[in-house]
Amino acid sequence: MKFTPLLAALLLSATPALSDEIWVTNEKDDTISVIDIETMEVTRTLNTGERPRGITFAKDYSVVYICASDSDAVQVMDPETGEILHDLPSGEDPEQFVLHPDNRHLYIANEDDAITTVVDTQSRQVVAQIDVGIEPEGMAVSPDGKIAITTSETTNMAHWIDTETQELFANTLVDSRPRHAEFIKDGAEMWVSSEIGGTITVFDTATQTEKAKIAFEVANVHPDRVQPVGFEMTNDDTHAFVALGPSNHVAVVNAQTYEVEDYILVGRRVWHMDFNADRSLLFTTNGVSGDVTVIDVAKRKALKSIKVGRFPWGAAFRSTD
Repeated sequence: MKFTPLLAALLLSATPALSDEIWVTNEKDDTISVIDIETMEVTRTLNTGERPRGITFAKDYSVVYICASDSDAVQVMDPETGEILHDLPSGEDPEQFVLHPDNRHLYIANEDDAITTVVDTQSRQVVAQIDVGIEPEGMAVSPDGKIAITTSETTNMAHWIDTETQELFANTLVDSRPRHAEFIKDGAEMWVSSEIGGTITVFDTATQTEKAKIAFEVANVHPDRVQPVGFEMTNDDTHAFVALGPSNHVAVVNAQTYEVEDYILVGRRVWHMDFNADRSLLFTTNGVSGDVTVIDVAKRKALKSIKVGRFPWGAAFRSTD
């Protein structure tokens, strides 16, 4: 058969395109469920270390990092094969982590040790351990890479880390049991959710001062069950979608006025979430119901529930391009 440009094009068009994916950690099953975004079905279930929680991909999606909390390790997996390539030193009980914009350094919250561990993913060495508050969990890094944040659940603080010196330069109080942090608006603001406090605190990054406090009230749900945990921002940073734990709702917050505009009913005990590539769909992990809710972002409506493993916790988008 003569190989021509036309034949090459036909062969290429005959090859099915791979769909982008959402990866979900199941902390009770020690697995990851891989969801095909196009079909909205689980296509693979991959084994991990014990109690996987935080999950994030390298910038080029070549590897995926997994916080195997009860294995006291950050595992590095090949997303094509599902093979664990190696473990990184992580300190005890790594809960969440964040990958620095340099695509090389992981900042890891070690809940049992009250430290933040900084690991070089290339040399596989610990480059710093920073004392923070009691029971650290949330992690964030500014878009310019100059500041890392650790939140401590028992100390009720956000700890501000200079990534050049690997030292704290500020500690700011938040409400009870902070769980998640994110920089928004090109790094001008930093948001922290407080699970038991039932709020999100908004800080001015330049001054580390509080700008706003966002509270939530879900109709016919007791205030004690309204517990903000994970949240994600739309592409234009105009709105935040906030997981409200055992209230079984996601709040939609206007990031300009700091007002709650809507609530969306999802599965039981919603923890974390991630978007698809264009952020038109949002996938939430619902720990108690063992499923993922797919939300139409524009319509603010739940479209589908996808069954995954037991106690899904973390979620991360993977591009297959």
